Order: sequence, then structure tokens, then C-alpha cells
Amino acid sequence: MLVSNNWEEYKILKTSRGMKLESWKNVLLLRPDPVITWDLGGFEGYKINAKYHRSNTGGGHWENLMSIPDSWVVNYKNLKFLIKEMGFKHTGLFPEQASNWDYMIEKIKSSKKEVKVLNLFAYTGAASVACLSAGASVTHVDSSKGMIDWAKENIKLNGLENKSIRYLVDDVIKFVKREIRRGNKYDAIIMDPPSYGRGANGEVWSLENNLEELIKLCKEILQDDFLFFIVNTYSTNLPSVSLENILKINFKNKNILVDDLCLPIENSNLYLSCGITGRVENE
Repeated sequence: MLVSNNWEEYKILKTSRGMKLESWKNVLLLRPDPVITWDLGGFEGYKINAKYHRSNTGGGHWENLMSIPDSWVVNYKNLKFLIKEMGFKHTGLFPEQASNWDYMIEKIKSSKKEVKVLNLFAYTGAASVACLSAGASVTHVDSSKGMIDWAKENIKLNGLENKSIRYLVDDVIKFVKREIRRGNKYDAIIMDPPSYGRGANGEVWSLENNLEELIKLCKEILQDDFLFFIVNTYSTNLPSVSLENILKINFKNKNILVDDLCLPIENSNLYLSCGITGRVENE
């Protein structure tokens, strides 16, 4: 497993009964997590700022139990990220991705050439921040204008707004196909595809049906001597061995690592699995 254990301002304080209690720079949030199938008792005694209640009919809502800011900043090493309460229990950041940020930064800084990165399903831009901070140029693509706006806030928060980044509100598959026709190439590609979603013009995305197609397309815009290709998935419908098989089939004779992204749980020897990542790099 890949453990993001270098956090100072984010911690998982306790996990039990399908819930996780997290400290986001001392703001305590209690959120549901279906992989937490163990019972370590309740969460009494903690001064919880907000709890997310999931609805039986889908979605849910935040209940603010104590004072909580509209937004606040959490630091990871020299990176800064804006946090907010969002729909469907999100906060705008996935802390388990820190191990990938560290990996990307190291690869970019060790490269002897200027690195062009493509970030697909780029969300609020944590990976874009990491790559820009390491000196890469970034193309940031997401179908949601709201997420693009949030990413711009994160970029500005880190003082990187004058670095080489372009933002595109676009359907990912259509964008990649256009890049193929244009002959554009990238040294690294990162993608965080949802299990299911709709593009800017109502295009339907399904991870099981579309992931391998997108990977094949992305191969066509990767440089022959590319640095890395990263795909993350949070879908229980795509086990790690399936992702590994897809990558082995499409990236023969390359170094491939597929593993769980995990976070440590405070005051225990336990870890929480938060998703799966697949990394490909040249030998």
C-alpha cells in the first residue's frame, strides 16, 4: 500500500461504524465511508464541527454542530489547498493523493527537460498545484466550470498564477481526440476519472465502459520517453487487479505499479484504504 503519512494539518482521528472523524487543520469533520466495516465505539468526547448525513434516496447534507468557516486553508509541506463543505460529503481535496503528489514532484524535478503535464478530470487542481510547483507546465481539464474556478483559487493561493497553466472546461475524451488530431504530445498524464458522470454537453461517462478507451487514446498523446502516466479510481466496481490488467495490456514493457492509496489512523496501527492508483513509467 501507498501511505500518505507526511501530513501535519490533516489527520484521521478515529474510524468506526462506517464513519471517519478527520481533523482538517483543527476543523473536525465526521463523514461516512463504506469501507469502514469495524466497530470501535462512538465519537463522544470529540468537539465535532460538522457531520455529513447520507440520504437513503441519494446525496445527503452537512449538519454544522459547531462554528465552522465558509472555507479555510490546509497545508501539505509547501502546498496550500482551499477546503470547503461540498455536496456528497466532499471537501475539495483527497488527502490520500499526497503520495502521488510527492511522486510527481520528484519525477518532474529530476527530469532534464521541460515537462508538459496533462491533468484530466482535474477537479480542484491539487495535482496541478503539485506539478506547477515542481516546474512543469500544466494543461488542466475538467467538465465543471465551478471546479475550474476552485482550481484557479488553489493556484493563486500557492503563488503559481503566473506559471504556465491553461484551464479548459471540456469533455475529456473529446479533448484528447482533438489533441491527437493536433499532434500535441505530453510528458506526463494524470487522470482521476469518476465512476459515472456527465460532460459539459451532457456526455455520459462510465468508468467500466470508457476507461480503457481513454487510456488507449492517452497513449497516442504521450511522448515516447514519457515520465509517468497515473490513473486513480475510487470505484468498487473496478478492483485493483482489473486496473493492473488494463495497464499491462496497454503499456507493455513499462514499469507498472498498482496499489491502494491509504491514510494512517491516529493512535493505532490501522490504515484506511481510500482508493486505488496505477502508475506507469518508462524503464
